[in-house]
Amino acid sequence: MKAVRSFFQSHRWARVTGRVVLIAALAVVALALFVGLYPPFSARISRPDRNIYTARSVNYEGNRFFNEEITALRTRGTDAYADRSTGKGTAPAEPLPVVTPALLDEPGEGDLTVTWLGHSTVLLQMSGLNILFDPMLSERASPVSFAGSRRFAAPALTAEALPSIDLVIITHDHYDHLDMATIQAIDGKVGRYIVPFGIENDLRRWGVAGEKITALGWWEDTEAGSLTVACTPARHYSGRNVTDKNRTLWASWVLTNGDHQVYVSGGTGMGRHFEEIHSRYGDFDLALLDCGQYSPSQAQVDLFPEEAVDAALTLGAKAAMPLHWGAFALSGHSWDDPAQRFALRAGETGLAALTPRLGETVNWQDGPFSPSWWWQGIE
Repeated sequence: MKAVRSFFQSHRWARVTGRVVLIAALAVVALALFVGLYPPFSARISRPDRNIYTARSVNYEGNRFFNEEITALRTRGTDAYADRSTGKGTAPAEPLPVVTPALLDEPGEGDLTVTWLGHSTVLLQMSGLNILFDPMLSERASPVSFAGSRRFAAPALTAEALPSIDLVIITHDHYDHLDMATIQAIDGKVGRYIVPFGIENDLRRWGVAGEKITALGWWEDTEAGSLTVACTPARHYSGRNVTDKNRTLWASWVLTNGDHQVYVSGGTGMGRHFEEIHSRYGDFDLALLDCGQYSPSQAQVDLFPEEAVDAALTLGAKAAMPLHWGAFALSGHSWDDPAQRFALRAGETGLAALTPRLGETVNWQDGPFSPSWWWQGIE
């Protein structure tokens, strides 16, 4: 009898184990299908793509991009940057005020305006072109519409209200910089996209025509009329799901014509690349620098506000503007700390600081510039 009982028990255990293994295998397959097919996630990188990246990139190896300086995505420890210097919460108590942009109807070759639409979304008018950086107009910076940090205020311009856009330029693929819903909403108005390697696949997956896309590696450039757009290094990382870390490139950008030179940092930590960019391109009129959503745990891949000012000085910028704040709470600092600390440090160094309100258009010819401190009266 014992032998019989043992026989049936062992077979029963085998059946249970088999079911568990089958369920686990199905779950893995389902997860793989979800990651591969869910549109907001990263698109597949093909072998021909990888061959191109290998041939043209200074920082691509083993199917992944890398920073040229040894960089820890996560670090331990705390320092003064962890403090909430203004003492406010990570999000404002009420929606932030938004003003109506004062865009030039027909920007000329020598014009330069910058309109801040929140976070890192900026509309530049330069070389007679409308140039939109990191368009993110959705309510949440997330792969889903029901979770993630909500915007502090409605976008200053909706997709429908945007003018025709000559160039969309992307710095990297994180959700607060590259948003599928926004891309699909504005694509009919966009003439051309300029992106770091890998992001061209995401755009095509979302319905953007391939002939509208130019993909570049670091130190490559392209022309748009009288404007030269150069892809330059940043110290950061990429990824839109758990399996695609650093499969696409992150970058900063240099825009140059005969009248002005502008730098846009994208996500970056402090590093040698600022000195190298300055050595290649010389001084800048305007530097737009991400300086929010910083934390001690990501000290090497995001600029603290004081570092952003120091980076602008290294670049020889006549004026600088803080980005990556004013829309989402993606870190633990007070919601207005980036602007407050940036403006204070700029004042200490003599750097002209632009701190426009959401939606405000700043015209270069209206300089010299000084901080507006508009956030100080808002809790």
